[in-house]
Amino acid sequence: MKPVAFEYCRPDSLDEALDLLSEFGADASVLAGGLSLGAMLNMRLVRPAAVIDINPLGELETVEASRGVITTGALVRQAAAMASAEFAGDLPLVAEALPHVGHYQTRPRGTLGGSVAHADPSAEIPLCLVTLGGTVMLRSKRKRRTVPAAEFFQGVLTTDRRPEEMVTALDWPERRGGGWGYAFEEIAQRRGDFAIIAVAAAVRLDGDGRIRDISVGLGGVEDRPFLADTDGCAGLAADAGIAREIAAAAAAAAAPVTDLQATPQYRRELVRVLGARTISRAFDRARGAAEVGGC
Repeated sequence: MKPVAFEYCRPDSLDEALDLLSEFGADASVLAGGLSLGAMLNMRLVRPAAVIDINPLGELETVEASRGVITTGALVRQAAAMASAEFAGDLPLVAEALPHVGHYQTRPRGTLGGSVAHADPSAEIPLCLVTLGGTVMLRSKRKRRTVPAAEFFQGVLTTDRRPEEMVTALDWPERRGGGWGYAFEEIAQRRGDFAIIAVAAAVRLDGDGRIRDISVGLGGVEDRPFLADTDGCAGLAADAGIAREIAAAAAAAAAPVTDLQATPQYRRELVRVLGARTISRAFDRARGAAEVGGC
């Protein structure tokens, strides 16, 4: 199939793009990498009156660090992030997840902001943003606002973005050194396929190997990425037993979706097994960071 007829708009500035969004509203689709939108247009799953191509907007390709936050513009490419020493050092969880995003042929085109705006529940970048407690920056012609990532994703391909708004940047809290450790793993039918489930863990330990902070995110399990309940973990010894307990509790509490890839029961089992393994690996890395940092 081919797309329905639409007006192709290629603004030269962010202000012009926002003017177009104000004009077309819910009848517009924003084109960044186009990896998902292109297929949806061809299959006529979306039928916009206008497609707004924001690729000329170089102001959305920046990466900035300020006061413990890394801000990435919506058009930062996945391949550029993978090649960046800044990402490897400041956002190790994202750096570990990026090789799982699509294929090497698609990552030069795919964008961080586009993945977040698309909101596939199996996508790695939204999962990392939720796990790290990041925020989504939105702009319309009249206002700006920020939304915590955990609140931005509302269901399958559904977000808190309003029709006249555009995702312009992502804020990633910088958590490195000082006993922090990260791990990311996923299970897919083939490398580069959508994850059946994915697990991201961010852990901070004290000098005695006890948990100070812990965040465990799950993707591909429910209709959006979400955080496992880790209340009560602070002060516990970071060992394999605790990792298994956290993963088992997350598996029991989850309400997994069913699709052609997996049943809810299978997804729960994957959360239990892969979750324990990922959390344990984050513990090991955090323990090493605490020893190096002398915390």
